[in-house]
Amino acid sequence: MEGENIIEMLHITKEFPGIIANDDITLQLRRGEIHALLGENGAGKSTLMSVLFGLYQPEAGVIKKNGKEVKINNPNDATELGIGMVHQHFKLIDVFTVLDNIILGAETTKLGFLQKKEARRKVEELSERYGMKVDLDAKVEDITVGMQQRVEILKMLYRDNEILIFDEPTAVLTPQEIDELMATMKAFAKEGKSILFISHKLNEIMAVADRVTVLRKGKHVGTVETKDTSKQELSNMMVGRPVQLEVHKDPAKPGEVVLEVERFSVPAKGHHKRDAVHDVSFQVRAGEIVCIAGIDGNGQTEFIHGLTGLDKAAGKVTLCGKDISHASIKGRGESMSHIPEDRHKHGLVLDFTLEQNLVLQRFREKQFQRGGFIDRKAVRQYAEKLIGQYDVRSGQGPVTVARSMSGGNQQKAIIAREVDRDKPLVVAVQPTRGLDVGAIEYIHGQLVKERDAGKAILLVSLELDEVMSLSDRILVMYEGEIVGELDPKETTVQELGLYMAGAKRMNGKEGATA
Repeated sequence: MEGENIIEMLHITKEFPGIIANDDITLQLRRGEIHALLGENGAGKSTLMSVLFGLYQPEAGVIKKNGKEVKINNPNDATELGIGMVHQHFKLIDVFTVLDNIILGAETTKLGFLQKKEARRKVEELSERYGMKVDLDAKVEDITVGMQQRVEILKMLYRDNEILIFDEPTAVLTPQEIDELMATMKAFAKEGKSILFISHKLNEIMAVADRVTVLRKGKHVGTVETKDTSKQELSNMMVGRPVQLEVHKDPAKPGEVVLEVERFSVPAKGHHKRDAVHDVSFQVRAGEIVCIAGIDGNGQTEFIHGLTGLDKAAGKVTLCGKDISHASIKGRGESMSHIPEDRHKHGLVLDFTLEQNLVLQRFREKQFQRGGFIDRKAVRQYAEKLIGQYDVRSGQGPVTVARSMSGGNQQKAIIAREVDRDKPLVVAVQPTRGLDVGAIEYIHGQLVKERDAGKAILLVSLELDEVMSLSDRILVMYEGEIVGELDPKETTVQELGLYMAGAKRMNGKEGATA
């Protein structure tokens, strides 16, 4: 047995203020296997991998490679040992080219001069061999998220790493890119590379992993062979109770029109001639969930930015019978809740505390004011109420700095804040991105509850399962236009995929009525 474990992490303990992130965890990685690390948000998965990659030093425990104890003080030590990591939030330099990002820190030099030709040749060979096409001269800021991920993977391969860590690698990918990534991971394992794959998407784990180690609240719950387990069993291990993997909801009872968008267009950024969103019209009624589905990069982000006032747009937007086409961001924000796509950029002020983030739009309200100052006691009580209601986990409760929380708990905080503002329209963009099954179950439940309370919900999602199970109506966006309107009860994932890929559209843009 000793010979086949390439990495052993034995009795690892890692603590942060107010929280034991890893509590006596043992994990063994065999040579040539894909080993998944599964757990809820904040279960300690990323922390454990950051210990292996040298970003954190554990309080206790040892790491062995090929049976010999090793000390990993920093990521350079990890690289020397052949360990590479693709982080959940990519570590790339936006203004550098793809090639410069790949070779940064591992440059080939001769007499002190950079040998870019050789480096380029090596990267080209790797991208050819693994079918990972990238434009080496493009700047990172100009390429898609899927491409950025390829750059991160090529960075690992360029350093000849044999142990590859993927932290939530599919959180930002389209279904097609996910399939490609899974195939790539299998190819790596076949070549004898060993992969640690952090995920909480049960479908993906069942599809590619050989074994799964489950963590819960910082402790090791168990390691199982994928072929001997099921999605239901894994979700029970992960959450500690049976989880509803399907959304249960009564049929929608649509009421008055809450949001009406007419001939709505958003210009493309940069030098593109075409609009990013072109001539879109639809309605969302009280008591229904309307989902805009599509492959990433087809205008969904620009549409939401135009609707919420983050970007300039043309066309008419009516909310509850009132024309808000020319309202300011603040004016629009007062009439709709917005769960944004980018939780770091538009959802939170990362260096503020959790309680400050929870009252961001509301601190001027009477209940949070005392004699012209913010009533800190009222803010604390309100924050504690929401933290309890939405099970937002963090090391120091209301005073935790938002930046130090796990991604899923940051997301829960945003959803708590936005839903509690009690607006007639909830705009939810990728509300469950990067969340575990327990949190997804809860958030889907909240959105259905809001719908049943008579709110209009506009959902934007790239997760096909979510689109099919949560929406009452699906609008498919392709290249900035609405090309289809589907009823989730009548359609199939395959048909939805055809519309999303632009292979199918409503006849002459008609054929479906709102």
